[in-house]
Order: sequence, then structure tokens, then C-alpha cells
Amino acid sequence: MPDYTARRIDEMEAGFGGGFVKARAELGVTAFGMQVIQLPPDFGDYPEHDHAESGQEEVFLAIGGSGWIDVEGERIDLDRKTFVRVGPGARRKVYAGPEGLRLLAIGGAPGEPYKIVPLTELGASS
Repeated sequence: MPDYTARRIDEMEAGFGGGFVKARAELGVTAFGMQVIQLPPDFGDYPEHDHAESGQEEVFLAIGGSGWIDVEGERIDLDRKTFVRVGPGARRKVYAGPEGLRLLAIGGAPGEPYKIVPLTELGASS
């Protein structure tokens, strides 16, 4: 039998009122972090943050809606044709456009084995 997992995003477990879809855990991915972030229209309260302590870099791709990411004062529009990589020490904040935003976020620390964050596990409270 082939080794694969397929799941529809809308059928995956989500935390934070549906805004944080646990795609990595649902698919059984262990090599890197991967979540789907879902923000309502014109949402601007996504926390600004960096990953300087963990060394994790992130890659983002809009898979629905519209929005932008602010990386230390530089605005980068998020769309289905543009990947955005943000280094560990760069401060970032995501904003949703008028249609809301569905954003694929992939992360990992270069040269390090991936450490699963308990909050991203299925059944974890958020």
C-alpha cells in the first residue's frame, strides 16, 4: 500500500476558534512544521513575532483570500503565486484582506531535527 495521507482542510481539527488548522498533525508530518492559518476579513490582530530563539524560518503561501505580511516594516502582498520566506530573527505580522485569508505556513530550523510543538498536536487545547 502506498505511503500517503490526504485530508480536506475543512475537515481537519483546528484551534483558536478555527483560525489555526493542525495540518501537520492531521497528515502525520514529522519532518517540519506546517499549519493553515485562517483569518476573518480585515483581521489585523495576528501577533507580531519572530523565531530568533528557536531558529525556525517560515515559508508562507496564501491559498485563499487575500492579505499581506509585514516583515520589519516591509509589506509583502500574499497571493496564490508568491511564496514568502521569513528568517528566524525577522519580526513578522500577518494581515487579512477584505475576503479574509487562508495561509499555508511551513517552518523548521535549518540543520536541526523538527521539534513538535505540543499545541499543534491533535486534541491539544488552544
